[in-house]
Amino acid sequence: MEVLKEKSLLRNIGVQVVIAMIVGTAVGALMGDSASMFAPLGAIFINLIKMLVIPLVAVALISGAAGLGNSQSAGKVGFVTLGYFGLTSALAVALALFMGEVFKPGMGIDVSGVEGMFSAEYASKGELPTFWATITGMIPTNVFQSLNEANILQILVFCLFLGIAISKQEKEKREPIMNGVNCIVDSMVWMINKVMVIAPLGVFGLMAEAVGTFGFGALMVVFKLFVVYVAAILIFGFVAYPLMIQLFTKTSAKKFISAMKKPQAVALSTASSMATLPVTMDTVEKDLGVRNSTASFVLPLGATINMSGNAIYYGLVAIFFAQLFNIDLSMGAYIAIIITATLGAVGQAGVPGPSFLVVAVLLAAGIPIEGLPLLFALDRIFDMIRTALNITGDAACAVIVDALLDEENEKQTEMNKQEA
Repeated sequence: MEVLKEKSLLRNIGVQVVIAMIVGTAVGALMGDSASMFAPLGAIFINLIKMLVIPLVAVALISGAAGLGNSQSAGKVGFVTLGYFGLTSALAVALALFMGEVFKPGMGIDVSGVEGMFSAEYASKGELPTFWATITGMIPTNVFQSLNEANILQILVFCLFLGIAISKQEKEKREPIMNGVNCIVDSMVWMINKVMVIAPLGVFGLMAEAVGTFGFGALMVVFKLFVVYVAAILIFGFVAYPLMIQLFTKTSAKKFISAMKKPQAVALSTASSMATLPVTMDTVEKDLGVRNSTASFVLPLGATINMSGNAIYYGLVAIFFAQLFNIDLSMGAYIAIIITATLGAVGQAGVPGPSFLVVAVLLAAGIPIEGLPLLFALDRIFDMIRTALNITGDAACAVIVDALLDEENEKQTEMNKQEA
């Protein structure tokens, strides 16, 4: 009965979040800048989520890595997960480039009214670190400092390493530690479920402030880009991912789409894969039947490095500005966009905020960056939508990886029978 009550509550909160988004949008449009008075509601909600998410990610990764590290399929699971993230990000960029060339969102736009927003201010923020600088930066020198600074990649490396180390210990040593870690995971999820009760208030505050501050005027300038962007997100989220689910698992595409409504609503409101992580984990385990060890490994990892929604954004923005400034892109420029956008999507942590890495994509393709402030002003709206796709991709990966484990277990059982 308690489980049924909790699921019912979560469903109700999902509906309330959608209503809060609509009401917040209306209030922001009516009140304009005055709607910023509701900003503290959103700030309190986001701060509560941030307070709990980093500890949850840490213990969930330890639990997931420890659970998989003792499995014969651990290496294959890690390889498939990382390969999936890289491949889907590259496909997302390719889709963005295709739709950008077909629908031409940057053609025929009058920017005379917003030229004052054009600036080179963001150029320094688009520099991508070198390969070795990135690798070196992932290794923490002080894990407590990494936790304090919320350095997700360093936390990820340490927790995966620790989880694997735990899995290699003797059973009598390992089990008490795992029981404690799993208890902490359950406790953190319980706390976040309680925080989600006030989600509608937080979402209302976030939407009212966003719409009230930026309005709809600036959106009109990039309206065609926004429409093409949403179309690309919908194609990838409701066609590509469900098709993968249908092809590679026993879960139906319809069931997957239906189950993802709740986490997608939360992702739209918080614009953060990390903040949505507890809801995504709850959904894939309870509604899609993914085992806890798989979800605890794949989802925190995905919330950190799997950003297919960002990849679509980077690709479309590159095409948009190339068309806006009448630049004919060479094949080399397209390749540069695909490579840089894929690497940028994989390397951006799952927290809300301006996507400055898009600058690197434009610079790599030789596209002017002066118009970017126009998009950064609306980044919150774009961010909400791409986050919904990001967490959908994470969930799809968890389902696919779990199906792979089922196949491995079936093969192992069959081999054991033959040997017997």
